[in-house]
Amino acid sequence: MIRHVFLTGPPGVGKTTLVQKACDALVSSGQAVEGFYTEEVRVGGRRVGFDVVTLNGERGHLSRIRDIVGESHGRREYTVGQYVVDLPSFERLALPLFKKVGSDDGTGKKVFVLDEIGKMELFSQSFIKVVRQTLDCSSCTILGTIPIPKGKPLGLVEEVSRENRNTILQDILSVLHECLK
Repeated sequence: MIRHVFLTGPPGVGKTTLVQKACDALVSSGQAVEGFYTEEVRVGGRRVGFDVVTLNGERGHLSRIRDIVGESHGRREYTVGQYVVDLPSFERLALPLFKKVGSDDGTGKKVFVLDEIGKMELFSQSFIKVVRQTLDCSSCTILGTIPIPKGKPLGLVEEVSRENRNTILQDILSVLHECLK
């Protein structure tokens, strides 16, 4: 029996877009959905970082480029490429969402969105711990994303991924509904 659904693919292929569409469809059908997604932050057309956004609309920094962040002032600094990860901001917003996963609020089985489980998020040991607990939780199904590391792009894989992101939505929703039975 399938318990969780994870989407993989290279950056920019549309994993988050697909998750957002699936969430909209699930909420429209009355399904309880919790969790978060990550979103690019652009200023003047230039990507300057990423935010974590909860499904109820709260937003906080996940990372920013170094020239925006400034000095670390003695704090431990986590970086991925040119981005400095704002671990306190991420944990303050994302970790409380996991407390709702196991609670029985009368809505039945929930879908919990984890977009994404990537390098930036994995600097948080607390995040790793709650993700492991959530994977074992019988009262929810995870809809998550896992990025495929950049490297030499595999043309056909990227092409197929981009093509099927619009057609795969119904397949994902069918699998999620099966998980929730």
